Amino acid sequence: MLKKYRYVLISIVNGLLYHLVRSYSWTFRVQIENESAWLDFYRRGGRVLLCCWHQQFFAAISHFKKYSAYHPSLMISQSKDGNIIAGIAKKSGWNPVRGSSSHNGRPALREMESQLKRYRFAAHIVDGPTGPAGIIKAGVISLARSSEAVIVPFYTSSDRAWYFHSWDRFMLPKPFAKVYLRFDDMLDLSSGKSDEAFENHQAELQRIMLPGLIC
Repeated sequence: MLKKYRYVLISIVNGLLYHLVRSYSWTFRVQIENESAWLDFYRRGGRVLLCCWHQQFFAAISHFKKYSAYHPSLMISQSKDGNIIAGIAKKSGWNPVRGSSSHNGRPALREMESQLKRYRFAAHIVDGPTGPAGIIKAGVISLARSSEAVIVPFYTSSDRAWYFHSWDRFMLPKPFAKVYLRFDDMLDLSSGKSDEAFENHQAELQRIMLPGLIC
């Protein structure tokens, strides 16, 4: 009985947080750049893995609700903060796969691979959940290779934002700020099976995405 009440309470809290985030995000004036190319690729049957820095994901939450029809998945840590994010993601129509590089990583990556192969759409936070900031971890390359998906980096920025004193300098756009969501070109980093090819792909993605990090 206690477990049932706990589940109901968590569901209510997650619902309230989701509506709070959505209401706050609705104040943003969002400008989208370069979305059509990868969407057309996906609609023609391609697999797409969107990637971003941990610092910047909040500003994209409202817009990413539009992708819920594609049954997207997102890997989220099993921490208490992760529980909150997972609840919001689920309410937004995303499938939260629980795990991280520090805990339950391999099973979570296998589940992400299964979901990405089945539904052809997922997202990954490349330096989460605890950093170091601006350092791309191996999981994104492993996932792209195993599922034969293209990687599409994306970046968010804002004309007015707060930056937290956290490991990633988390960005929270201010109310009624202009928010820019820019998608980069598609990257096919699935080729090559050697360790050297893997490391080269990881270094290439690092080189491409690092300029988009807000210092």
